[in-house]
Amino acid sequence: MKSFLIYILSSFFTITAIAQNNVDNVVTQVERNNKSIQSNKIYWQAKQAEYKTGLTPYDPQVEYDYLLGSPVGAGNQKDFSITQRLDFPLVYKRKKELSSQQIEQANLQQQVYRQDILLEAKLLTLEIIYLNKKGAELNRRLINTQRLVQDYKKKMDKGDAIILDVNKAKLQLLNIGNETALNENEKQVLLTKISEFNGGIPLVINDTIYPIMASIPDFEILDSTIEANDPIIKVYEQEKEIMQRQIAVQKAMNLPKIETGYHSQSILGQSYKGLHAGITISLWENKNKLNAAKANLEYANSSSETHRLGHRTENKQYFEKLSIRFKTIQLYKEFLSTINNTILLNKSLALGQITILQYFYDESFYFIAYDKYLQAEWEYQQAVARLYKFQL
Repeated sequence: MKSFLIYILSSFFTITAIAQNNVDNVVTQVERNNKSIQSNKIYWQAKQAEYKTGLTPYDPQVEYDYLLGSPVGAGNQKDFSITQRLDFPLVYKRKKELSSQQIEQANLQQQVYRQDILLEAKLLTLEIIYLNKKGAELNRRLINTQRLVQDYKKKMDKGDAIILDVNKAKLQLLNIGNETALNENEKQVLLTKISEFNGGIPLVINDTIYPIMASIPDFEILDSTIEANDPIIKVYEQEKEIMQRQIAVQKAMNLPKIETGYHSQSILGQSYKGLHAGITISLWENKNKLNAAKANLEYANSSSETHRLGHRTENKQYFEKLSIRFKTIQLYKEFLSTINNTILLNKSLALGQITILQYFYDESFYFIAYDKYLQAEWEYQQAVARLYKFQL
């Protein structure tokens, strides 16, 4: 059996770019195959097409009247007209500006949804890596305990051990075996879940190494970077722009509408032809729409500020978790890399310095410490993934 020290050192310090690539590959595959991302993309494409409507003038109106005269001899009257109704020219400019803002927001909304899915996939991948690392440690414990059971069976056959010692070893083996099975079951559940994210295509994730993490900057620098790049924040800022454009459109809509066209009339062999012109003054049609647009802008400003404060608080919590978990990881690394508890316990047990019960009791302290290290390492990776969600 390889020395436990080598196992620990390799577990702690064997970090390569392969793990980073594997996590990135999972995220890339999910982005390509996820059905929800695909359907959401189609939805926002439809919304973009919708935002492009209403930018052109109204359809022209063609009218033809044929009126029978009465009494006989009065003659029949024929009227023909074609008219075009136009908003004030400024309206079309304002509507186009609004449409551009709405289309931009649709792109951001699509990006937000995509990042939510990809973050979930990344978190699942990180959890599977955690379970792989835990599974490797449990398998090591299982092999060591199986060897102890065999040794004590041989000792009992020779009369050097009693059945109670064998039973204690078997009970420990049962506990570790059950924990190993549960860990593997949880891993399979997550693999099934991530295959759903991948459009039903199974993924193989056998990594026991987390992605390499670049150094984390100070919180103010990190928070500023997130704020400058996070599409969620941009969605709120874009909403404010849209509301301002809505106000501009409503103000323009209150300007007069123009109607122009051609009109001809004929009766009793006489015909009249000429131009048609008209103007519509906005009095009631857009009543209160401007006030509503202004109220929506106030709401958008309030929502943006509320989200900004909440987002900063959330980032601060993740950042503080990073700091605490990083210190915990370093302390456990320093301690665990300097001892080889299994070898020491095996020697003490072989020399008769401790009982099998004392062996398992002392071993449990090491198990607890190592499990807490794995937990802290996983939680650290989770916090990093959430903070850097905007990069997905």
